[in-house]
Parts: sequence; C-alpha cells; structure tokens
Amino acid sequence: MTAPSPLRSPDRAAGRAGARLIAAILAWLAVLVLPASAHEVRPALLRLTVAGPGTYQATWKQPVVGDMAIRLIPRLSGGALDRLPDTQTVAPGFIVRGWRVVRGQPLDGQTVSVEGLSQSVTDVIVRVEGPGVSFETLLRPAAPTAVLKLSGPAGIAIPGYLTLGVEHILTGADHLMFVLGLLLLIGPSWRIIKAVSAFTVAHSLTLALAALGYIHFPSAVIEALVALSIVFVALELVPAPDAPPSLTRRHPWLIAFTFGLLHGMAFAGALAQIGLPPGAAPAALFLFNVGVEIGQLLFIAAALAVVLGLRALRRRAPFDTAALARLVPAYAIGGFACYWLIERLVTIYA
Repeated sequence: MTAPSPLRSPDRAAGRAGARLIAAILAWLAVLVLPASAHEVRPALLRLTVAGPGTYQATWKQPVVGDMAIRLIPRLSGGALDRLPDTQTVAPGFIVRGWRVVRGQPLDGQTVSVEGLSQSVTDVIVRVEGPGVSFETLLRPAAPTAVLKLSGPAGIAIPGYLTLGVEHILTGADHLMFVLGLLLLIGPSWRIIKAVSAFTVAHSLTLALAALGYIHFPSAVIEALVALSIVFVALELVPAPDAPPSLTRRHPWLIAFTFGLLHGMAFAGALAQIGLPPGAAPAALFLFNVGVEIGQLLFIAAALAVVLGLRALRRRAPFDTAALARLVPAYAIGGFACYWLIERLVTIYA
C-alpha cells in the first residue's frame, strides 16, 4: 500500500486559499461592474380623480432613488397635462405632481401615455376614480399608451397586478439573491421545497398585512434589514472549518420563514406606496402575490438547471472546481448584500 504523500494536506490548504482569493476577486469585480442596485424598479402612479364632466384632479407619483429620477412625463391626448403642474412635493422615495383641470376635455376616450416609459424598466398604474367611474390599467415599457374607456361597465381591471408581481420579483435582485442563497445552502433536495414554502407563507402574511394597512414599518429600515438577511445567508454559505452544523443548516425552513416576514413587508412597499384599487384590494393583492410566486418559481427552476449543469461540467474540468463553485456565489451574494446594506444605512442616516 502506498503511503499518503505528506504534501497532500498543504496542497489542499493552498488550493482552498487560492480558491478563496479567486472567488473574492470575481465577486467584487461583479459588484463593481454590474449595477449594484435593487428595488429601484417600482411602479409609478397616475391617478385621475373625476369631480364632474371635464373636471378632475390629476396626480402623478413617480419613484426616485435618492435625488435621482428618470425622465417620465405623463400625457393625455387632450393636452391637459402639457403645462407645468399646479403642485409639486417630494415624499420619501417619490416625487408627486398635481394638476387641477376645470372644464377640460372629458377623459372618456382620451389616450393616456408616458413619455420616456419605453426607454425604462418601470411600470405605470393608471387609475381613474370618481362618482360612477372606476377604471384601472397598467402601462409598461412595451406598451406605454392606453385608451381610457370609461363609458363601459363599472369595475376595475386588475389582471395587470399579476404581471406586476412577476416583474417585481424578477427585477428585485436582493430578494432573488436571498432565494439563491437558500438554494445553494440546502442544495437540490426535498428540503428546498420546505424552505421555499415557509418563505412563501411568511412573505404572503406580511405582504397582506402591510399592503392593507394593518402594520407599518419605515420602508428604508425594512430594505436595510432585507440586505442584512442576505449577508446572514452568505455567511452561512462559508462556514468556519470544523464548525458544527448551525441552526440555519439544520432547520433552513425556520430561517426562511423568519426572514420571509421581512421580505413580505418589502414586497408590500411596491403596493402600499401607490395604494390598492378601491373596491378590489383583495383581488389585486391576491394576483400580485400569485405573480410574485410565479416569478420566484421561474427563478428557482432556472437556478436549479444552472446548478445541475455546472455539476455535470465540473466532472470534466481539468482541475478541482469544487471550492470555486462553492465560494464564488457566496462571495458574490455577500458582496452585493454588503453594498446594499451600507447604501441603505447611509440613506437612513443621511
């Protein structure tokens, strides 16, 4: 029998150290090169409150990031919004502009559009409400115009909330990284179903309570805590050598549920800032949540396919890629999460 080489352990240690260095370099390059922002894609709102024929109040509510706002200009084909707004205020995370229209062209049949929307990744909810009037539609970058059909049957069109939920989760890099961290922590096994189910139940609960106004927490604090939850998961992906299994590794569903409560309140921010449609809040909330789940399942399916594909390729690699495959995602997730955490703490204390 051949005795083991005394150089094997030092070689392995050096390999692990080299893998950590390469992982850190690749992860921080990703943080520097890729846009390190999350949840800057929030819907804008154009609310038209009708008081009488040709008389209405137009309110435009556009999300901003810090002091920056993309150039989005609401338009009505009748020209009522082509002038400077009568009022303009700055709320936390939003700019609000208002126009008072008296004896103008009736809204029914007019075309509403948003200049600059097709060059953005923002959605716009258009809501018309008033005595006997109830209408809502969703403008998207691919479809930035719509006709206001107010003379049809009363009711609010809410299917757009399903699309809004799918797009919200798929453009929410922080939430996706948390889910990815869970997936990498647990691996492709039945336990991921249990953890994702716990995450779904938790964020559905706080999403409903927050969106309906039963609970309220400052959105900036919630966003910072969401970033902190991702840092926590990233640390769990790189445990200390010879450390006993942590609570997270033994019961990942419990951590998924706990942090899911935070993520649900962050999801609710996309709806609470613009409000749910009057008279149809439960249906809109349900469709938004279903959209979030559809987007989340699509992401998990894609991530699992990539993980399984990389495992197959790793067997054919000319060198040991196990350490890189484990460390690069952990460092990347942790790097982005630290960036967001610092950014959001600065926002809170600025």
